[in-house]
Amino acid sequence: MRIAVTGSIATDHLMSFPGRFTDQLIADRLEQVSLSFLVDRLDVRRGGVAANIALGLARLGLTPRLIGAAGIDFAEYGAWLRAAGVDTDAVRISETLHTARFVCTTDEAQNQIATFYAGAMADAAKIDLAAAAARCGGFDLVLVGADAPEAMLRHTETARRTGTRVAADPSQQLARLDDTQARHLVDRAHLLFTNEYESALLRERTGWSERDILQRVGTWITTRGADGVSLARCGQPRLDVPAVRTAKTADPTGVGDAFRSGFLAGLSWDWSGERAAQLGCALASIVLEAVGTQEYKLLAADLTDRVERTYGHEVAREMEPRLAGLS
Repeated sequence: MRIAVTGSIATDHLMSFPGRFTDQLIADRLEQVSLSFLVDRLDVRRGGVAANIALGLARLGLTPRLIGAAGIDFAEYGAWLRAAGVDTDAVRISETLHTARFVCTTDEAQNQIATFYAGAMADAAKIDLAAAAARCGGFDLVLVGADAPEAMLRHTETARRTGTRVAADPSQQLARLDDTQARHLVDRAHLLFTNEYESALLRERTGWSERDILQRVGTWITTRGADGVSLARCGQPRLDVPAVRTAKTADPTGVGDAFRSGFLAGLSWDWSGERAAQLGCALASIVLEAVGTQEYKLLAADLTDRVERTYGHEVAREMEPRLAGLS
């Protein structure tokens, strides 16, 4: 399956706060918040949802095409992605702006406060998805991830016009979208990705009920943190896939992106939605144990062992031939 991953390319500045954000909030003063958190760690990492997902797909043996906008500082990052197997030919490089910045602080309860500077991402709407597809013989699936809203809308429209299946993944950009934009991105999507909070926000933004949305998409995949993942299709029972447990939690940033990589890889191998989700959960557990979204090591034996511990011997043996080549 030829997969194009559109969305943000960014540098992550990840900080850890040794306390709880909620302990600093005063209930009757929330209309005027002025807080500063003294953190005890800073990690600067490569990130961006599209780059994270594309890298995960490449590490699983696929050759995804990354579609996004980066800045004048992208040379080293681009080389890193290409070395991993990501096709970056369609990345638009700004001559004046820096690559986007994601600044996120995580407390000891894994709550997060984040801000995002678009930078070169503002040029993403200038990318011609149809031209990128033509250069590589077309795409079978286009994931439309969080990006400049104009780019998300343009990529969705282009994919529909060319008859290409869309995986809608608006995630963090839902807060920026109005009702018309949210509806446009979701309507007729082959796949829809949200987490639990985003699923509620999506219903509020679109004005559609859960049933309304399911009637408009193929499969709605909802990640639920430690409770795993749910797959829903119109007229069918919901499928719940448990999370893969992990002994330690280093950093939750990028875990959802890792799930998407595993899930899309499974679908590209013609696995069932359940098997694809199980692989996604296993990969997500590996990323959860690493600081940064792309710093994890992926080994076939480790991935297979995680699958076996959670989903059983037969599932692990079924996946093993596809995972055997990982190194």
